Amino acid sequence: MTQLESDEIDYDPNNLLDTLIKQLHLKNDAALSRALEVAPPVISKIRHRRLPVGASLLIRMHEISDVSIKDLRALMGDRRAKFRISDKQFKPKDTENNG
Repeated sequence: MTQLESDEIDYDPNNLLDTLIKQLHLKNDAALSRALEVAPPVISKIRHRRLPVGASLLIRMHEISDVSIKDLRALMGDRRAKFRISDKQFKPKDTENNG
């Protein structure tokens, strides 16, 4: 089994979402989406693994729960020590000035 496959097996966003609902004393996913200020389908897509938990949502989870980013990542099974960001994100776009 490759490292990527084992990471996918460990990844469980439901644990993260369920823990937040419990900790914040919310009733359901709809209440969580209101607390996070996201549309309800976002939570559903995360639950069904059609949408990853993005950085901005992770930060929002931290803001409303006071749980550290590291602990939030651990709750969903993300055990990576560091995030890798593509160097393409920091390169300026090539633009031609024809004037």
